[in-house]
Amino acid sequence: MKKILNNPDAFCRETLEGIILAHSDKLKALDEDLRIIVRNDKVKEGKVGIVTAGGSGHLPVFLGYVGQSMLDGCAVGNVFASPSAKKMYHMISQCDKGNGVLCLYGNYGGDNMNFDMACEMADMEDINTMRIRVCDDIASAPKDKKEKRRGVAGMVFAWKIAGAAADKMMSLEEVAKVTNHALENIGTMGVALSPCIVPQVGKPTFSIQDDEMEVGMGIHGEVGIEVCKMLTADEIVKMLLDKICEDMEIKRDDEVAVMINGLGATPLEELYITYRAAHKYFEKRGVAILTPYIGEFATSMEMAGMSVTVMKLDSVLKELLEYPASTPFFINANR
Repeated sequence: MKKILNNPDAFCRETLEGIILAHSDKLKALDEDLRIIVRNDKVKEGKVGIVTAGGSGHLPVFLGYVGQSMLDGCAVGNVFASPSAKKMYHMISQCDKGNGVLCLYGNYGGDNMNFDMACEMADMEDINTMRIRVCDDIASAPKDKKEKRRGVAGMVFAWKIAGAAADKMMSLEEVAKVTNHALENIGTMGVALSPCIVPQVGKPTFSIQDDEMEVGMGIHGEVGIEVCKMLTADEIVKMLLDKICEDMEIKRDDEVAVMINGLGATPLEELYITYRAAHKYFEKRGVAILTPYIGEFATSMEMAGMSVTVMKLDSVLKELLEYPASTPFFINANR
Protein backbone atom coordinates (compact mmCIF):
# COMPACT_ATOMS: atom_id res chain seq x y z
CA MET A 1 0.00 0.00 0.00
CA LYS A 2 1.42 3.36 -1.08
CA LYS A 3 -0.54 6.29 0.31
CA ILE A 4 0.40 9.75 1.51
CA LEU A 5 -0.75 9.48 5.12
CA ASN A 6 0.57 9.26 8.66
CA ASN A 7 -1.34 6.47 10.35
CA PRO A 8 -4.14 4.45 8.72
CA ASP A 9 -6.16 4.70 11.94
CA ALA A 10 -5.98 8.52 11.75
CA PHE A 11 -6.98 8.72 8.08
CA CYS A 12 -10.55 9.99 8.60
CA ARG A 13 -9.75 12.34 11.46
CA GLU A 14 -6.81 13.98 9.71
CA THR A 15 -8.77 14.30 6.47
CA LEU A 16 -11.58 16.08 8.28
CA GLU A 17 -9.18 18.31 10.18
CA GLY A 18 -7.57 19.33 6.90
CA ILE A 19 -10.91 20.11 5.28
CA ILE A 20 -12.07 22.27 8.20
CA LEU A 21 -8.74 24.13 8.29
CA ALA A 22 -8.92 24.78 4.54
CA HIS A 23 -12.58 25.76 4.38
CA SER A 24 -13.36 27.28 7.78
CA ASP A 25 -15.16 30.16 6.06
CA LYS A 26 -17.83 27.73 4.82
CA LEU A 27 -17.68 24.68 7.10
CA LYS A 28 -17.36 23.87 10.78
CA ALA A 29 -17.46 20.84 13.03
CA LEU A 30 -20.65 20.82 15.07
CA ASP A 31 -19.74 21.23 18.76
CA GLU A 32 -16.15 20.38 17.74
CA ASP A 33 -17.24 16.92 16.62
CA LEU A 34 -15.38 16.30 13.35
CA ARG A 35 -17.86 13.58 12.42
CA ILE A 36 -20.64 16.18 12.00
CA ILE A 37 -19.94 18.91 9.45
CA VAL A 38 -22.34 21.86 9.12
CA ARG A 39 -22.49 25.22 7.39
CA ASN A 40 -20.47 28.04 8.90
CA ASP A 41 -22.66 30.85 7.61
CA LYS A 42 -26.02 32.27 8.63
CA VAL A 43 -28.91 30.00 7.65
CA LYS A 44 -32.34 31.50 7.02
CA GLU A 45 -34.79 31.00 9.88
CA GLY A 46 -37.68 28.84 8.75
CA LYS A 47 -35.69 27.24 5.92
CA VAL A 48 -36.11 23.50 5.56
CA GLY A 49 -32.88 21.72 6.55
CA ILE A 50 -31.24 19.40 4.02
CA VAL A 51 -28.88 16.79 5.48
CA THR A 52 -27.06 13.67 4.43
CA ALA A 53 -24.59 11.13 5.79
CA GLY A 54 -22.23 8.44 4.62
CA GLY A 55 -18.82 6.90 4.84
CA SER A 56 -15.49 8.56 4.15
CA GLY A 57 -13.51 7.74 1.03
CA HIS A 58 -15.81 9.34 -1.53
CA LEU A 59 -14.80 13.01 -1.57
CA PRO A 60 -16.34 15.35 -2.51
CA VAL A 61 -19.31 13.15 -1.53
CA PHE A 62 -20.66 13.54 1.06
CA LEU A 63 -19.52 16.50 3.12
CA GLY A 64 -18.18 18.45 0.14
CA TYR A 65 -21.67 19.66 -0.68
CA VAL A 66 -22.41 21.30 2.65
CA GLY A 67 -22.91 24.98 1.92
CA GLN A 68 -25.20 27.72 0.67
CA SER A 69 -28.24 26.41 -1.23
CA MET A 70 -27.18 22.78 -0.91
CA LEU A 71 -26.68 20.71 2.25
CA ASP A 72 -26.91 22.12 5.77
CA GLY A 73 -25.15 19.20 7.42
CA CYS A 74 -23.39 15.89 6.88
CA ALA A 75 -22.58 13.11 9.34
CA VAL A 76 -19.37 11.31 8.44
CA GLY A 77 -18.49 7.65 9.02
CA ASN A 78 -15.29 5.66 8.63
CA VAL A 79 -14.14 4.67 5.15
CA PHE A 80 -17.10 3.06 3.34
CA ALA A 81 -19.02 2.82 6.64
CA SER A 82 -22.13 4.59 7.91
CA PRO A 83 -21.94 7.06 10.79
CA SER A 84 -24.00 6.27 13.86
CA ALA A 85 -27.67 7.08 14.33
CA LYS A 86 -26.70 9.26 17.31
CA LYS A 87 -24.47 11.44 15.12
CA MET A 88 -27.23 11.69 12.53
CA TYR A 89 -29.78 12.70 15.15
CA HIS A 90 -27.52 15.39 16.58
CA MET A 91 -27.01 16.78 13.08
CA ILE A 92 -30.74 16.75 12.33
CA SER A 93 -31.58 18.54 15.57
CA GLN A 94 -29.07 21.31 14.86
CA CYS A 95 -30.13 21.77 11.23
CA ASP A 96 -33.81 22.21 12.05
CA LYS A 97 -34.75 25.88 11.65
CA GLY A 98 -38.38 25.39 12.58
CA ASN A 99 -39.86 23.84 9.44
CA GLY A 100 -38.36 20.37 9.43
CA VAL A 101 -35.46 18.51 7.91
CA LEU A 102 -35.17 16.45 4.72
CA CYS A 103 -32.74 13.54 5.06
CA LEU A 104 -31.43 12.82 1.54
CA TYR A 105 -28.93 9.99 1.24
CA GLY A 106 -27.70 7.01 -0.77
CA ASN A 107 -29.56 3.72 -0.66
CA TYR A 108 -27.18 1.65 1.50
CA GLY A 109 -28.05 -0.70 4.35
CA GLY A 110 -26.21 1.05 7.20
CA ASP A 111 -27.31 4.53 6.17
CA ASN A 112 -30.92 3.39 5.78
CA MET A 113 -31.02 1.76 9.21
CA ASN A 114 -29.28 4.60 11.03
CA PHE A 115 -31.33 7.35 9.41
CA ASP A 116 -34.50 5.45 10.32
CA MET A 117 -33.40 5.39 13.97
CA ALA A 118 -32.19 9.01 13.91
CA CYS A 119 -35.49 10.24 12.52
CA GLU A 120 -37.39 8.29 15.16
CA MET A 121 -35.32 10.10 17.81
CA ALA A 122 -36.01 13.43 16.09
CA ASP A 123 -39.73 12.71 15.97
CA MET A 124 -39.71 12.16 19.74
CA GLU A 125 -38.37 15.73 20.06
CA ASP A 126 -41.11 17.05 17.74
CA ILE A 127 -38.69 17.66 14.87
CA ASN A 128 -40.47 17.03 11.59
CA THR A 129 -38.39 14.88 9.25
CA MET A 130 -38.77 13.24 5.87
CA ARG A 131 -36.46 10.64 4.32
CA ILE A 132 -35.56 10.19 0.65
CA ARG A 133 -33.18 7.51 -0.57
CA VAL A 134 -31.27 8.19 -3.78
CA CYS A 135 -31.43 5.18 -6.11
CA ASP A 136 -29.82 6.36 -9.36
CA ASP A 137 -27.45 3.49 -10.23
CA ILE A 138 -29.31 1.76 -13.05
CA ALA A 139 -26.87 -1.17 -13.14
CA SER A 140 -27.67 -2.30 -9.60
CA ALA A 141 -31.32 -3.35 -10.13
CA PRO A 142 -33.88 -3.49 -12.95
CA LYS A 143 -36.29 -0.62 -13.48
CA ASP A 144 -39.23 -2.48 -11.93
CA LYS A 145 -37.16 -2.79 -8.73
CA LYS A 146 -35.79 0.75 -8.80
CA GLU A 147 -36.14 1.10 -5.04
CA LYS A 148 -33.29 -1.41 -4.65
CA ARG A 149 -30.81 0.57 -6.72
CA ARG A 150 -27.71 2.10 -5.13
CA GLY A 151 -27.16 5.82 -4.75
CA VAL A 152 -24.10 7.07 -6.62
CA ALA A 153 -23.12 10.35 -8.32
CA GLY A 154 -26.76 11.27 -8.97
CA MET A 155 -26.90 12.24 -5.30
CA VAL A 156 -25.16 15.49 -6.24
CA PHE A 157 -28.00 16.51 -8.56
CA ALA A 158 -30.53 15.54 -5.89
CA TRP A 159 -28.80 17.72 -3.27
CA LYS A 160 -28.61 20.59 -5.75
CA ILE A 161 -32.34 20.47 -6.47
CA ALA A 162 -33.37 19.98 -2.83
CA GLY A 163 -31.01 22.70 -1.60
CA ALA A 164 -32.29 25.22 -4.10
CA ALA A 165 -35.91 24.41 -3.29
CA ALA A 166 -35.23 24.83 0.42
CA ASP A 167 -33.42 28.12 -0.14
CA LYS A 168 -36.49 29.36 -2.03
CA MET A 169 -38.35 28.74 1.24
CA MET A 170 -40.52 25.89 0.02
CA SER A 171 -42.17 23.75 2.68
CA LEU A 172 -40.77 20.36 3.68
CA GLU A 173 -43.46 18.60 1.67
CA GLU A 174 -42.77 20.78 -1.38
CA VAL A 175 -39.02 20.20 -1.16
CA ALA A 176 -39.55 16.45 -0.89
CA LYS A 177 -41.95 16.46 -3.83
CA VAL A 178 -39.60 18.30 -6.21
CA THR A 179 -36.65 16.16 -5.05
CA ASN A 180 -38.56 12.98 -5.81
CA HIS A 181 -39.47 14.48 -9.19
CA ALA A 182 -35.77 15.06 -9.85
CA LEU A 183 -34.86 11.51 -8.82
CA GLU A 184 -37.41 10.12 -11.26
CA ASN A 185 -35.36 11.81 -13.97
CA ILE A 186 -31.81 10.91 -12.87
CA GLY A 187 -29.82 7.86 -13.93
CA THR A 188 -26.17 6.87 -13.53
CA MET A 189 -23.92 4.11 -14.78
CA GLY A 190 -20.16 3.68 -14.62
CA VAL A 191 -17.13 1.50 -15.26
CA ALA A 192 -14.23 0.61 -12.96
CA LEU A 193 -10.72 0.01 -14.32
CA SER A 194 -8.90 -0.70 -11.05
CA PRO A 195 -9.63 -1.43 -7.38
CA CYS A 196 -9.03 0.89 -4.45
CA ILE A 197 -7.36 0.34 -1.08
CA VAL A 198 -9.06 1.12 2.24
CA PRO A 199 -6.23 2.47 4.46
CA GLN A 200 -7.02 0.33 7.47
CA VAL A 201 -7.27 -2.81 5.30
CA GLY A 202 -4.10 -2.17 3.32
CA LYS A 203 -4.92 -4.25 0.25
CA PRO A 204 -7.13 -3.87 -2.86
CA THR A 205 -10.85 -4.34 -2.45
CA PHE A 206 -11.05 -6.56 -5.54
CA SER A 207 -8.90 -7.61 -8.50
CA ILE A 208 -9.28 -7.00 -12.21
CA GLN A 209 -6.97 -7.78 -15.13
CA ASP A 210 -5.06 -4.98 -16.85
CA ASP A 211 -7.00 -5.45 -20.09
CA GLU A 212 -10.42 -5.61 -18.42
CA MET A 213 -13.00 -3.29 -16.94
CA GLU A 214 -16.04 -3.89 -14.75
CA VAL A 215 -19.29 -2.41 -15.99
CA GLY A 216 -21.74 -1.10 -13.40
CA MET A 217 -19.52 -1.49 -10.34
CA GLY A 218 -20.60 0.36 -7.17
CA ILE A 219 -18.54 3.00 -5.41
CA HIS A 220 -17.63 0.58 -2.60
CA GLY A 221 -16.42 -2.08 -5.01
CA GLU A 222 -19.81 -3.80 -5.27
CA VAL A 223 -20.01 -6.18 -8.20
CA GLY A 224 -21.21 -4.79 -11.52
CA ILE A 225 -23.20 -6.43 -14.27
CA GLU A 226 -20.24 -7.78 -16.28
CA VAL A 227 -16.48 -7.82 -16.68
CA CYS A 228 -15.38 -7.20 -20.25
CA LYS A 229 -12.30 -6.30 -22.24
CA MET A 230 -11.26 -2.65 -22.32
CA LEU A 231 -13.08 -0.53 -24.86
CA THR A 232 -12.32 2.87 -26.36
CA ALA A 233 -13.77 5.99 -24.74
CA ASP A 234 -16.38 6.33 -27.48
CA GLU A 235 -17.40 2.69 -27.09
CA ILE A 236 -17.67 2.97 -23.29
CA VAL A 237 -19.81 6.10 -23.48
CA LYS A 238 -22.12 4.60 -26.10
CA MET A 239 -22.58 1.47 -23.98
CA LEU A 240 -23.40 3.48 -20.84
CA LEU A 241 -25.63 6.05 -22.53
CA ASP A 242 -27.53 3.41 -24.50
CA LYS A 243 -28.49 1.79 -21.19
CA ILE A 244 -29.23 5.10 -19.41
CA CYS A 245 -31.32 6.52 -22.26
CA GLU A 246 -33.32 3.31 -22.59
CA ASP A 247 -33.95 3.19 -18.84
CA MET A 248 -34.93 6.87 -18.65
CA GLU A 249 -36.75 6.96 -22.01
CA ILE A 250 -34.74 9.94 -23.24
CA LYS A 251 -35.82 10.97 -26.73
CA ARG A 252 -35.22 13.59 -29.41
CA ASP A 253 -35.76 17.22 -28.30
CA ASP A 254 -35.26 16.38 -24.62
CA GLU A 255 -32.94 18.60 -22.59
CA VAL A 256 -30.48 17.08 -20.13
CA ALA A 257 -27.73 17.86 -17.65
CA VAL A 258 -24.75 15.50 -17.91
CA MET A 259 -22.18 14.72 -15.21
CA ILE A 260 -18.94 12.97 -16.14
CA ASN A 261 -17.55 11.81 -12.80
CA GLY A 262 -14.07 10.48 -12.13
CA LEU A 263 -13.84 7.76 -9.50
CA GLY A 264 -10.58 8.98 -7.98
CA ALA A 265 -7.67 8.08 -10.26
CA THR A 266 -8.85 9.07 -13.72
CA PRO A 267 -7.08 12.06 -15.29
CA LEU A 268 -9.22 15.07 -16.11
CA GLU A 269 -8.11 14.80 -19.74
CA GLU A 270 -9.77 11.40 -19.98
CA LEU A 271 -12.98 12.78 -18.48
CA TYR A 272 -13.07 15.47 -21.16
CA ILE A 273 -12.53 12.83 -23.84
CA THR A 274 -15.51 11.06 -22.27
CA TYR A 275 -17.59 14.25 -22.33
CA ARG A 276 -16.67 14.78 -25.99
CA ALA A 277 -18.13 11.35 -26.74
CA ALA A 278 -21.27 12.08 -24.68
CA HIS A 279 -21.79 15.40 -26.46
CA LYS A 280 -21.52 13.76 -29.87
CA TYR A 281 -23.84 10.95 -28.74
CA PHE A 282 -26.61 13.31 -27.70
CA GLU A 283 -26.08 15.70 -30.60
CA LYS A 284 -26.59 12.84 -33.05
CA ARG A 285 -29.86 11.98 -31.31
CA GLY A 286 -31.21 15.53 -31.15
CA VAL A 287 -30.89 15.82 -27.35
CA ALA A 288 -29.53 19.10 -25.95
CA ILE A 289 -27.02 19.19 -23.08
CA LEU A 290 -27.87 22.33 -21.16
CA THR A 291 -25.49 21.93 -18.26
CA PRO A 292 -22.27 19.84 -18.35
CA TYR A 293 -20.37 18.87 -15.20
CA ILE A 294 -16.92 17.30 -15.67
CA GLY A 295 -14.66 16.38 -12.75
CA GLU A 296 -14.60 14.37 -9.54
CA PHE A 297 -17.96 14.56 -7.77
CA ALA A 298 -18.31 11.14 -6.10
CA THR A 299 -15.15 9.05 -5.86
CA SER A 300 -14.04 5.71 -4.44
CA MET A 301 -10.63 6.42 -2.93
CA GLU A 302 -8.10 5.88 -5.78
CA MET A 303 -10.30 3.69 -8.00
CA ALA A 304 -9.73 4.30 -11.71
CA GLY A 305 -12.81 4.65 -13.86
CA MET A 306 -15.72 6.98 -14.32
CA SER A 307 -19.49 7.26 -14.27
CA VAL A 308 -21.99 9.14 -16.38
CA THR A 309 -25.05 10.71 -14.78
CA VAL A 310 -27.91 12.13 -16.81
CA MET A 311 -30.74 14.30 -15.49
CA LYS A 312 -33.64 14.91 -17.84
CA LEU A 313 -34.74 18.51 -17.41
CA ASP A 314 -37.99 20.41 -17.46
CA SER A 315 -38.62 24.06 -16.60
CA VAL A 316 -38.82 23.38 -12.85
CA LEU A 317 -35.65 21.30 -12.64
CA LYS A 318 -33.78 23.66 -14.93
CA GLU A 319 -34.51 26.64 -12.68
CA LEU A 320 -33.46 24.80 -9.52
CA LEU A 321 -30.31 23.36 -11.12
CA GLU A 322 -29.22 26.85 -12.20
CA TYR A 323 -30.05 28.41 -8.83
CA PRO A 324 -26.86 29.90 -7.25
CA ALA A 325 -25.06 27.62 -4.79
CA SER A 326 -21.73 27.77 -3.00
CA THR A 327 -19.90 24.93 -1.26
CA PRO A 328 -16.16 24.24 -0.98
CA PHE A 329 -16.30 21.54 -3.64
CA PHE A 330 -19.13 22.57 -5.97
CA ILE A 331 -19.11 24.87 -8.99
CA ASN A 332 -22.10 25.51 -11.20
CA ALA A 333 -20.82 24.59 -14.65
CA ASN A 334 -20.76 27.49 -17.11
CA ARG A 335 -22.32 29.86 -14.56
